[in-house]
Amino acid sequence: MTAAVFDHDGPWTEEEYLALGETHQRVELFDGSLHVTPAPTPQHQNISGELRAALRRPVRDAGLRVLEGVNVRLRPDRIPIPDLVVTDPIDLDDPYVDAGDVRLVCEIISPGNAATDKVLKMHYYAAAGIEWYLLVEQKSLVVQLYRLQDGHYVEHSTAGPGEVLELTEPVHAVIRPERLLD
Repeated sequence: MTAAVFDHDGPWTEEEYLALGETHQRVELFDGSLHVTPAPTPQHQNISGELRAALRRPVRDAGLRVLEGVNVRLRPDRIPIPDLVVTDPIDLDDPYVDAGDVRLVCEIISPGNAATDKVLKMHYYAAAGIEWYLLVEQKSLVVQLYRLQDGHYVEHSTAGPGEVLELTEPVHAVIRPERLLD
């Protein structure tokens, strides 16, 4: 991304956002504004990779996909980049995954970005109707699974190191938080 991005006048449109192409930073679009964060740390990436590995077989067995760091279009001009998503079968050449195809969304909470994941994105994912939201606390390795109920997320289950988080929907999977650091 070049400095010209920061010379942009007015709100960003979805088309302008998608025209940015791939970047080293995570650039998300929230209602005409760009939200830019540095690339994930090695620990963050490791947790994401281990979580994806734990979900890969159950997701495939269910006929779904698990993807890392993709654009998810929640509505026009609102496109975050979650750490992981479990989706229905989709066209992998599309520039984004439509929220209607997302069965579970996951964010790995970075210490400096907790409010975005726990408040802003949680609200946006719920408003888009994504049924399951998985939060992983990077420091403590506590994993929280939320289910959409009456337009907002309600905690469904929680597990920390030495415990097991068992998913029954949208796939049958077991997550052992301490293994996310393997």
